[in-house]
Order: sequence, then structure tokens, then C-alpha cells
Amino acid sequence: MIASTSTNWAIGQNLQLSYGAFLKSFLKGSTDPSHWPGAGPVVEPLRFRRAPLMAAALAFGGGDGMAHHAGAWRPVVMLLAWTLILTALALYAARTETRIAVLPALSLWLTVGFWSAEIQPAPSPQAELVHYADGLQRMVRGHIVRVRELPVQVADDEKEPGSHLAIDLAVDEVEEITPDLSRMVPVNGGIRINLAGDSTPITLRCGDAVEATLRLRTPERYRDPGAWQYVDYLAAQGIGATSTLPAARLLTTTHDHHAGTIRCRLYAAQRWASVRLMAYVDSHANAHLPKTLRLSADDAGMLNAMLFGDRDRLSHTLRLGFERTGSFHLFVVSGMHVALLAGALFYLCRRLRVPQVAATSSTIVITALYALLTGFGAPVQRALLMSSIFLIARLLNRDRNVMNSLGAAALAVLVLSPSALFEASFQMTFLVIVAIGGIAIPLGEWSFLPYARAARNLDHLWLDLGMHPRLAEFRIRLRIWGEHLEPLLGGVGLCASAALVRCSLWLLELLLIGVVAEMVMVLPMATYFHRATIFALPANVLSIPLVAVLAPMGVMTFLASLINPWLAAIPASMTALLLHSITGVIGHISRLHASDWRIPGPSPWVFALAVPCWLTLCWLVRRSQTLATLTGALLPLIAVVVLWPEPVIFTPHDLEVTAIDVGQGDSLLLVSPEGRTMLVDAGGPVGRGENAALNTKFDVGEDVVSSYLWSRRMRRLDVVALTHAHSDHMGGMAAVLRNFRPHELWVGVDPDSGAYASLLNEARDLGIAIVHLHAGDTRMFGGIGFSVLAPAPAYRNPGAPVNDDSLVLRADYGQASVLLEGDAEAPSERAMLVAGEVHPVTLLKVGHHGSRTSTTPEFFAAAHPQIAVISVGKGNTFGHPRPEVIERLAQAHTRVYRTDRFGLTQFLLTSDGGIREIESGP
Repeated sequence: MIASTSTNWAIGQNLQLSYGAFLKSFLKGSTDPSHWPGAGPVVEPLRFRRAPLMAAALAFGGGDGMAHHAGAWRPVVMLLAWTLILTALALYAARTETRIAVLPALSLWLTVGFWSAEIQPAPSPQAELVHYADGLQRMVRGHIVRVRELPVQVADDEKEPGSHLAIDLAVDEVEEITPDLSRMVPVNGGIRINLAGDSTPITLRCGDAVEATLRLRTPERYRDPGAWQYVDYLAAQGIGATSTLPAARLLTTTHDHHAGTIRCRLYAAQRWASVRLMAYVDSHANAHLPKTLRLSADDAGMLNAMLFGDRDRLSHTLRLGFERTGSFHLFVVSGMHVALLAGALFYLCRRLRVPQVAATSSTIVITALYALLTGFGAPVQRALLMSSIFLIARLLNRDRNVMNSLGAAALAVLVLSPSALFEASFQMTFLVIVAIGGIAIPLGEWSFLPYARAARNLDHLWLDLGMHPRLAEFRIRLRIWGEHLEPLLGGVGLCASAALVRCSLWLLELLLIGVVAEMVMVLPMATYFHRATIFALPANVLSIPLVAVLAPMGVMTFLASLINPWLAAIPASMTALLLHSITGVIGHISRLHASDWRIPGPSPWVFALAVPCWLTLCWLVRRSQTLATLTGALLPLIAVVVLWPEPVIFTPHDLEVTAIDVGQGDSLLLVSPEGRTMLVDAGGPVGRGENAALNTKFDVGEDVVSSYLWSRRMRRLDVVALTHAHSDHMGGMAAVLRNFRPHELWVGVDPDSGAYASLLNEARDLGIAIVHLHAGDTRMFGGIGFSVLAPAPAYRNPGAPVNDDSLVLRADYGQASVLLEGDAEAPSERAMLVAGEVHPVTLLKVGHHGSRTSTTPEFFAAAHPQIAVISVGKGNTFGHPRPEVIERLAQAHTRVYRTDRFGLTQFLLTSDGGIREIESGP
């Protein structure tokens, strides 16, 4: 009782002193908490002189963007003159009146950004090597720069997926073949070789010199707006051609071994770490653990992606679940992981009272070593550079201005690589730091963060003197609550009450940061990934604390596995438990249909509006508490503008038929005069072709067809039609169904195919109505009449899919008509002719890619089209389209359009029978 009385007396005295400080501040004319003795500024206003490097980075980025969109306009003389004038003006203003130097200085940075973008060297096109990628067999000599183990995708009804080795080869010499002789010529470039076979005859190492007879090819470039290009992805890695080779035919020159480049050694270190972790998974120590505590191959794939940046073993199912919930970035090494590691190391050093210089240096060194172990990819390099510059700027800047440090880091990255401005990794890193440091933290400072700090050191009564009366009263209340808890908790009652409040407020801070970050990240997520991650916030809030523990536990597991698998069993058990908890949560959330909301990317004007608005909010949130409240209200409004649906791009009053370039496959888009949409087929790999083996993550439905539809602002499709169950028509269909959720799926017969059955099951799960159609059926769709010409009602196919399964459709719009033949061959065409269903049409989609087994003379004469379009892949091995078919079309004076030559082509048909074509391929 006496202790309680003395405590209350001390609290009262401190409260009086606090109110005395308040009265003193009031007499000075201010009640702002930032003017309280010892309180320091709560939220520092954002001014140019406080963040000059941020302003310089924004101006530099503006010039970089101008150069990117300048096209052929390159006024070199004018730019040079303008640069000299601005330099003179900036120097003069700096010596006379610094206030007026702002405008010429920023203009100078803008001009420097333009120049930097102009002089940046373009990636090597590897023209020398591409010249030899003509399909002929040639001897190639080179040395290995990377060895990878990749999964092999197989059909759903086949055996479990296996794996194969792929090597990246730096080319030294290529055989040049002429009619008279062959000779080896030096060539620069890179080749990615898929090694077929169960195992390699020898162990392949980085730097090994090899020679082999290869048939070089360049990956297909899809000429569709918005399509992701695998060929560009390879070029960024120094790869200009691909090939497939039986492992036994790869010869190593044992006496010739290169030391290997630094990058080669980094890849080797990355693979070594991945292999060692997989070795623990296969060990007896892991096998004897219960399933919940046991690491599986999928778990090891996740850990390899998270710790070492090796995504090759990350399963498609897990990857898709993380992408749907917006948490994929947590489980693969990216720029964010490097930045988080640097932040955690620096925080730990400061908590251990390590001096500023030593803390900064050790953080940069350790983070750099980790970045090297992950393979040192471009995003990791930029994140390391930005983190290092940020920490150094923070060290040199006595005011510790976050925005200025961020500006310094961004400026350093852009000066070294101006093209980084247009890459998703840089934009997302920059925006997330702006969201957290520029908006979320100031919002917290105006609201609850001061209370979180006030809840510390409650036993130090003298700290109340320098605090605002509200904070001092808050500390008093915490002490009183602590006294009430003392009978239950003893002497730790005061600490328990303070700890509970602090944890609650820090959790609230995490929630605030998550909300603000998600509201800002809607723009890059919609632009680059076409996703609005509805459940990203709860998924990340649940996952981030677990990942914060999982990552160090994974490191402990790896280090212990290097010593002994049984030693690693203890941390591995905890790692497995955490990993299974996270994947369970993510899996349940991702299975909700609403979690996978796919949307078109916003228009450029939305991007140009949103970024300046966010930067303006960074300024507003620091001005006053009222403007901070306004900032909190405007953030959701900007997110709504980004996600607001825009009208679908179509041509009113015309029937549109667009042949999408999907290589050796079919995909056609029909848009009615009313704007109703229908997709016929969705392309896909031809069997297990070379591209499918070398790029297992590429999905033509996701990366080509869906990307084009999103470029047209489409969010839903009304109808999707599948002509038949061959992979070059059905391979991309699953992604299209998931992304656009059509109301109906039109199909013909049901062959015996596991992949086809799986597609129908997925359609049912998505709530899509499956409509089986046969010859004689008719449908009305958006003012367009559809007639089904094949397959015949009596046709059945209990075996594997064949071309004559094809669903053949005729669309009529007034006097104009379109015949979509799929891959129907001569038997199906004869059946249609016998039934008297084939009549002249305006536009014909030629059957089976121009094969000689389709478009027979009788069928073609009956259809008598004005224009024919052939969907075919460039340089395909089938010889499509056949010369006799092309000759047949030419003799009938039918204009022919081919996707391998024209790319995506759009046809507009009018009700009076007119037709015009628009070649839209980039």
C-alpha cells in the first residue's frame, strides 16, 4: 500500500511536470508534439532541400522515360546545346541565388537521364550465332557455363514427372557448311542444350570444354501485342539458340578445362547448395521422421528457391498457389529478400550497439556474400546496390532522411542501367519502399506509433517529462494496469502490460504497412502479372511472421546438413513444420475462386497519374494530421482507379475474326458487333517438342493468348470453343479458362484422353457450362448465327484424340460468313460435303495448318472463300503449309494470310459481305 501510494505520488509529480512543459510550449505558441522537450520531430515535412537526391532521381527517370518513348526523334544537336545551357544556368544560379537553381538543376538531371538512356548499349543480338540456327546439323565447340536439373512435364495420364539436365554453353566455334567444304569458324554466343536420356555418361562441371553435333534453333517469337517472349528472356541470359541432344552424344574434352567465369562459379555454388539440401531430403535421418516433420522434394524445392534462388525444382502447383495469393515473392529469392536481409542485419547490429560505421560495413559485406550465393541475378544485383547506397546515404546523412536515401539508391541504379526503370523488379522495389517509408510510417507516426514507443521503459519515470501529456497519461495508465496485474503475475505485471500493448501496436503497424503496400502494389501487380490479389493482405500477414522464423531455420538446416544429416534432423523438423503450416494456409486460401482475380493491365495514363499521386501523398502526409487523414482516404481511391474496368476494345457494327499467332497451333478470337467475345482454341505445345522441354514454365495460354486478350481490356469471355483434344489446340486452354471464366465451353466428342478429362473437370470446378455440339446444331451469339458442320451426330471416338474429332463451325453475319475448320481432314470434309453443309464463305480458317490431308479440292471449291488464313508455326518440322495447298488457294485467287509471316492478323466483316484485314502483329 505504501509502495502504491509513493508510485502514485511520483506519477502525479511527473504528470504535473509534463503539463508544466505543455504550458511552457503553449506560451511559446505551439502545442505540436514535435516541440515538446526531448520529443524530437514526429513527422519531418518533405522539402526539396531535405531530399534533393529523390528529386534528382525522379528527374533522371523522367528523361529516361522520354528517351524510351521518343521513337526515331533524336535531336542530338539540340540536346547538346540544351545540356550546355542548363549546366551554365545551374552553375550561375548556385553562385548567386540557390533558390532559383532548383529548376535548371532538375532540368539538367532530366537531360542527363535522356542521354544515359541513349548511350546505354543494347543487349547483344548474337547475330553470328543466330545465322547458324537454320536446323542443319553442325559441329559446335564451347565450354559449359551452367548446369541445371529441370523437371520434365508430361501429360496428366502418363507417369510421374521426371527430370533432365540442361546446360548453357558459351560457344567457341561452329561448323560452317557449304556445298564444297565445311570448316570451324569462331563465333560468340550462348546455347541452351537439353540433354535427353536418363543420365549423363560423365559428370559435367562448370568450365568443361565440350563438342557435339547439334541442330540449332531459335525459340519462336510470337507476334501478338502483349505476348511474353521466351526468346527475349533467353537473350537477357546470353542465350541465342537452343538444341536437344542425347546425353551420350555429348563429348567432353578432358584435357581442356576453362577456369570458368565468376558467374559460372556462382551458378556452380548455387547448384552445389541445392544438391546438398536435396541430399538431406533423401537421407535416412529425414526418412525416419513423421510426415509432418519430414522434408519432401517439394519442400526442398521451396527452400532452394527461398534460400539460394534456385527455382528449377519449385513445383507448378505450389508456384500457382503463391501467385494467386500474392505471396510468391516471400518464397523465392528476389530483390525484396536482399533488402529484408540487409534491414534485419542492420537492425540486429544496432540492437547489439555496434557502431554505425561497423554496422553499415558488416551489413553490406554479409548481404553481398548472400547475393553471390543466390546466383547474383539482375534483380538481386540492383537490390544489393540500392540497399548499400541506402545504408551509406543514411550513414552520411545526419538527418537520416528515408526519401533522400531512397533517391540516392534509385539514382545509382538508373545511372548504371537506365533500362532498369522499365523492369518490374526495380519498379516494385522502389514503390514498396515509397509506400512503407513515405506513406505508412508517417501515418503511423500521426496515430499510434508514438504510443508504442511510450510503452517502453515504464520504470523510468523521468522519461515522462519530455512527452506530450497524452503520452504521459498513457504511460500512467499502463503502470496502473501493471499494478492490477501484480497479484496475478507478481513483479512482472508491469512488464507484461507494457509488452502486451507494444506487441498489439507493432502488429497494428505490420497491418498498416501491409495495407498501404498492397494499395500501392496494385499497379505493378496489375501491369506485369495481371492479378488483383484479393487475399494478399491476410496471406502475407499470416505468412510473414512464419517466414521470418522459417528463413533462419532453413539456413540452420542447411548448415547442419553439411556436417551430418542426423544433426540436421532437429532444425529440419522445425523447418518442415513451419513450411507445412505456411503451405497449408496458402493452399486453402488459393483454392478460393475469388483469390485468383485476373485483370487487364491499366492504361498508360493510369500509370502516369498514380505514381505522381503517391509521391504527392508522401508530401501531404508529412504536413499535418488533417492531411495525413486525407492521405489515408485517398489511398483506396487511387487503388480503385487502377482496378476500375475499362471498356473492351472492339469495332462496333463489324464481326471481328482475329488469328492469334500461337506458333504451330490454333487460336482465333471472334468479337460480335455487340462486343460479345468467343475464343476458338488456345494453342499449346506440339507434343513434347523442343521448346516444351527447354522451357517447362512457359504456357502459351497464359503468356500469349491471355496476354493478347488483356491487351484488348477483356476480363471475361462469353464462350470458349475447343475443336479437338490435341495439345496444339488445347494446351493453353486451362489457363484461359482460369483467367477469363467463360460462361460456356463448347466441345464436340469426348475422346479417351486424361488431359481432356482434366480440362473438363477444371471447367466444372470453375462453374463453366459444358456444351456438346454436333452437326446440325445451331446457336445464336451476340447477333451472330453459328451452325455446326462436324462432327456428325453418329460420330464417336473411344480412342485417343484424332484430327477428325474437330468441331467445325460456320458463323454468319448478314451476307458475311466465316468457316472455322479446326484440324478436320479429308474424311470429315467428305462427310460435310455429302450432308450438303458446305457453302461459299467470306473467310476460311484453313484446316490442319495447311496440311495436304485437309482442304481437299472438292471441299475448297464448295467453300470458295475470298480470304483464307493459315495458323502455322515458323520453320515447323511438318512442312506446313504444304505447297500444293498454297497452289490451290492461289489458283482460286484467294488471298492468303499466314501467322508465321504476318503474325496476328485481324479481319473485320460487315453485314453486306465486305471484309478488310488489319495486320496487327508487332
